[in-house]
Amino acid sequence: MPPIHPLHWLKRLLPRGLLARSLLIIVIPLVLLQVATTYVFFDRHWDVVSRRLNAAVASEIGLIARLIDTYPNDGLRAWAFSIARMSQYLTFTFTPGETVPSIAPSNSDPIERALTRQLGPYLPHPFVVDGRPGDTHLTVYMQTPSGVLEVDLPKKRLFTESIFLFMFWIVATSLILFGVATIFMRNQVRPMLRLARAADAFGKGRDAPEVRVEGATEVRQASRAFKAMRERIKRQIDQRTAMLAGVSHDLRTPMTRMKLQLALLEDSTGGEGIADLRADLAEMERMIDAYLDFVRGSGTETATETDLSTTVTDVVGRHRRGGGLVELTVERPMVLPLKRQAFERAFGNVLGNALRHGHRAWVRVSLRHEQVEVLVDDDGPGIPKNKREDVFKAFYRLESSRNPTTGGMGLGLTIARDLVRGLGGDVALADSPHGGLRVRLVLPL
Repeated sequence: MPPIHPLHWLKRLLPRGLLARSLLIIVIPLVLLQVATTYVFFDRHWDVVSRRLNAAVASEIGLIARLIDTYPNDGLRAWAFSIARMSQYLTFTFTPGETVPSIAPSNSDPIERALTRQLGPYLPHPFVVDGRPGDTHLTVYMQTPSGVLEVDLPKKRLFTESIFLFMFWIVATSLILFGVATIFMRNQVRPMLRLARAADAFGKGRDAPEVRVEGATEVRQASRAFKAMRERIKRQIDQRTAMLAGVSHDLRTPMTRMKLQLALLEDSTGGEGIADLRADLAEMERMIDAYLDFVRGSGTETATETDLSTTVTDVVGRHRRGGGLVELTVERPMVLPLKRQAFERAFGNVLGNALRHGHRAWVRVSLRHEQVEVLVDDDGPGIPKNKREDVFKAFYRLESSRNPTTGGMGLGLTIARDLVRGLGGDVALADSPHGGLRVRLVLPL
């Protein structure tokens, strides 16, 4: 098995929709910019400001410690402690004869680590720092020759709150930009979605909603092109329908006269040779009907909500009344937008072929993967795999179908596929479990 290229995995992870992809194009540079800005801020601002604040606190503690070492007077010590508490928010406590408690350093607290690094050059005696994680204060214990000097100070003296304002600004601006981009891109994508829905409905022969020309210049151009294309197709369909109506009338009029003349000849000649002429005339009429069905397509019929199971049952009933042996299975009622006459012609052609080339037919209507599936099986000779696409070509007939009693005009499956594709579905051939051919008609819901 060949290795999968990393880009293929990336493509699988990318969203499918245009809106999501557009937002991703906007969000990725925004996130990268914010990450780079945050890194620069922490690397420069946080480091410099934190170092200066900690150095100031360390120098103040060191000043008091050296002062009481130089002038070991209780009154002076109390005065220095009072000044430090009022002006520097440092609470000093001296305990004579005590030793520094054993406190393990907390490597998880960045404030404690920063203060510990700065205290070293300023304090004249050994010390430990109790960061007290989760608390608003920390304590510095310093071992002097005569006892322990304890300093309690608020943590807010060791860092600036601008970091929280900065983070709030980063998050707030990102959310605002993302919201504005979402609204803007949704307004740009909405006209394309309307155009796609209209094109899909029109391609399936349904009533397509009117497309409004709006959005970006390219979308407006596509909307105008679609509207012009739809009008041209409608004009062509109307012209073809009118032409076919005229052709049908022009062809059937002389055929009606020929039938009348044959009836008169039958009365005058006693019917000798008239049966053959009548059979030829019926064959001509059948050929003309087949040709007209082929070029007519679905005409101007519009799709309406139709119960497919009822439609299939009606077509099967007509073939049963004509002597066909058909077994019908419908899983459940299914209502979908459908051009009923077009589907009846397509399904009737397929079912007629199955009964013409086999002894009986089996029809099954089911729902598979959000699509309606109509299976028509027969027990006839089937169609070789290398010929299954050829039989959908107009006027193509297999050698086995050229029997004048069972063969057709080579248009049955062609008309069926053309009609079903006009409904947004498709027709495919496969082997039947009953030994013949399976015709699979798929319709969208």
